[in-house]
Amino acid sequence: MSEKENPFEKELEQETSEKTTKSVNEENQNEILEININKEFEELKNQYIRLAADFDNYRKRQAQERESLLKYGAEDTLKKLLPVIDTFERAQKSILETDDCEQLKESFEIVKKQFFEALEKAGLQKIETNGAEFNPNIHEAVMQTPSSEHPEHSIITELQSGYKLGDRIIRPALVNVAVSE
Repeated sequence: MSEKENPFEKELEQETSEKTTKSVNEENQNEILEININKEFEELKNQYIRLAADFDNYRKRQAQERESLLKYGAEDTLKKLLPVIDTFERAQKSILETDDCEQLKESFEIVKKQFFEALEKAGLQKIETNGAEFNPNIHEAVMQTPSSEHPEHSIITELQSGYKLGDRIIRPALVNVAVSE
């Protein structure tokens, strides 16, 4: 062997070459990993931006619907009352043409009945008081009358009708309640 050829030198070169190759491979893998991470980040960022825009549009649409509901929410109820207005107008014309008091009473009762039917279709319900026991959730006692004829805490008379819409009390019934003597 010649002095120039050193077996250790070849081994050293080979190890250095392998380390360099490994180092380059690791760098390539790190670059690929970084590219993939950046791609995924961009995808998630775009997805977030679309989701934020969708939510903003949803919020605006809800606000418009709420505004429209407040503005035109009574439309359905008013449509149910229009036939009652028509009946009032017909009754007004017939009043001018008649002197019969009984016919006027009858016409009034028809209009009243039609009006309450329209309100019931809109969801209004009268609070019943006849023979009922006093309930502070739906009745308001404005008088108390000592009575032996009626059970205690029962309603003697209704002074003003009460109404509810669904489960909500719009106006409690004003009543006279029996108390023990």
